[in-house]
Amino acid sequence: MLASSSAPASNVSLVPSEGEDVDAFHIRSTYAQLEASGVKGDGYEEGIERTRARVGASRASQLQADAALGDGNEKQRELSPKELELLSSVDRYGFFTIPSHDRLILLKSTPLQKKLTPTSAGPPSSPANATIVKSLPSASTSPKESSRIAKWNRMLQPLTRDMGANIQSWGIKPGKESKLRERTYKGIPDRWRVAAWDMLMSKYANMGPREMEKLGGEYRDALDKPSSYDIQIDLDVPRTISGHIMFKTRYGAGQRSLFHVLHSFSLRCPTCGYVQGMGPIAATLLCYFEPERVYASLVRLHDAYNLHAVFNHGFPGMLEAIYVQERIMEQMMPDVFAAFKKHFISTTSYATKWYITLFANSVPFQTQLRLWDVFLLEGYDVFVAIAVAVVWVYRDHITSSSANFETVLSLLSSFFVPEDEDTFLFWIEKTLGDKKLRASMRKWRADWKELVAAGKDGAALL
Repeated sequence: MLASSSAPASNVSLVPSEGEDVDAFHIRSTYAQLEASGVKGDGYEEGIERTRARVGASRASQLQADAALGDGNEKQRELSPKELELLSSVDRYGFFTIPSHDRLILLKSTPLQKKLTPTSAGPPSSPANATIVKSLPSASTSPKESSRIAKWNRMLQPLTRDMGANIQSWGIKPGKESKLRERTYKGIPDRWRVAAWDMLMSKYANMGPREMEKLGGEYRDALDKPSSYDIQIDLDVPRTISGHIMFKTRYGAGQRSLFHVLHSFSLRCPTCGYVQGMGPIAATLLCYFEPERVYASLVRLHDAYNLHAVFNHGFPGMLEAIYVQERIMEQMMPDVFAAFKKHFISTTSYATKWYITLFANSVPFQTQLRLWDVFLLEGYDVFVAIAVAVVWVYRDHITSSSANFETVLSLLSSFFVPEDEDTFLFWIEKTLGDKKLRASMRKWRADWKELVAAGKDGAALL
């Protein structure tokens, strides 16, 4: 399901703020003007760069730029053959069916059929390299999708409505609460994701419709304020999930919404500001929610799901998660932990992008959605379990006698294609359901905070 991507047009953004950088204002005003006019070919045209490169001084360049503006008829005419051809080439989530990743490797299911317990290294003769996958599998619909839709129909109910009787928020029907965890791990049906994700975030953050409405106003007000991050955001927008039809066109509706959301969110927290990992997170949310609700969702993730610590200066939340991950590896996979030390491989060298982007650039989109399903239910510990799962699957490759710095780092920097998503999610569910392990994770987090307070955290990680 693709959400509406339009953001409120702004006239105030056409006036520079006092002391605002000239280039930053040029970027902000470009997005504001194109929000009002629109652009042609949203979804399939490449678009014209109007910020960093700017429109050329020649008459031909200016005419080309003017011709690329919307004429008010884009949404009223019939689809052209070119558009129909393009639309037939996207998958169920809106991605073009073209290869978009290097080093695709198989995340095999066999290791995930064994629960997380202290385990020795495999045979020294194990290969150092994993099975290569030639292309991403097509996004598929589970055979149980229809029955799961029916179950979610019976489990969720409207909680509040607005003045027009439109549903504002969802809740769980009395007596169905015990089913939520099991059904979330089995995968939220895509048509229910908007309602379910919003419900899970609101429940986790203890935030109701009134707070959401306030955040919507905060988002709109921030559009007309300058941000010192606008130049970097504009650099990152066109390379954020550009394989998706909503974000392909330069300055198309998706890119404009992404810029506006990241611009407004960069003003929310003075210590976090903007970091590149926020882009894939916001873009994923824009596939389901309108920009105002995406902004509110980022606030909930920031305030309640530990992303403030993850994105704060020095990424302290990420380092804490890595410390917990390393303690689990040391306890459950001592030979793997020893191999990392032997090859001088730090966890930050391969896992930083996992924790910063919430695995958005490391697994197929369909898998990412299922991981986010359980993240919104369980919290940030989910990503520690996912990181451990990846290492667990490849433990024999890492401890192989032929493994070295390059093979291990290349392996864990790859794009992972699960052999079976259900087996992958079942392993994560069982791991996080281990009360003894969860108690240890809480203790390790407390230990990390003591190390930080004592200034000994620098030597505590691989």
